[in-house]
Amino acid sequence: MSVILAATWNPRGEAKRLRKLYPQLKHLYPHMIIIMPPSTHMGLVLSLRHFEKLTLFVTDNWRDGRRESLAQALKIIPSTSASHIMYADVDRLLRWAETRYEELRQTIKRVQMYDCLVIGRTERAYQTHPQALIQTEAMSNRIFSHLLGEKVDLSAGAKGFSIRAASFVVANARAERPFGADAEWVVLAKRGGFDIRTYHVDGLDWESADRYEDQAVDEEMQQARAAEYDANPENWKMRVDVANEIIDTGLAALTQEILTT
Repeated sequence: MSVILAATWNPRGEAKRLRKLYPQLKHLYPHMIIIMPPSTHMGLVLSLRHFEKLTLFVTDNWRDGRRESLAQALKIIPSTSASHIMYADVDRLLRWAETRYEELRQTIKRVQMYDCLVIGRTERAYQTHPQALIQTEAMSNRIFSHLLGEKVDLSAGAKGFSIRAASFVVANARAERPFGADAEWVVLAKRGGFDIRTYHVDGLDWESADRYEDQAVDEEMQQARAAEYDANPENWKMRVDVANEIIDTGLAALTQEILTT
């Protein structure tokens, strides 16, 4: 058994780090699918397309990028020995691989044990984030922990699915609210009768502090940039909007008509 990576990536200076980490990543995944937005520079895409085990898609419908990453991973499953799919945001994955590679490797092993694994953040990892994220994500996490009957951290940008569970999610997920996938996918898996498990890691600490850097920044720089982020009221407004989208989409998934696969 093995795990295919399904990922989305809106490049913000991470290309050099991806190239550097590629030899390590290809040992973790038999194949990697990355969905990118239409604004992506074609030169970047062409520079990466010769990498084996890596397939890039530039989509015009970026709002559906997360669901599309799962769908494309399912298409390539028959040509691999993979039994599961791990979704991850590329910027988070790169920091994780740079700073805690062994933890990432062990997490991939754990993905293969369950139909749906919600990969969340330890308290240590969570506290590296800006307060604008910590306080707004607490709302969606609290609501869905109650509704799912298990404490979950939904917005860490990483989840694992068996082929059956991923197929069910792809068939039933809605395309128009990308941030809502944080809650929607887990709610759908629950409604499909799949067992939901959680696993918390240190490697999903705050990744946005690394933008346009040559490597993952240290904790001191994370905290400095988190303070800068919190000083901008527009960031708080945006994170409130994101939290509302997660909540609204997850609640809709609780009652929508379900398609079987």
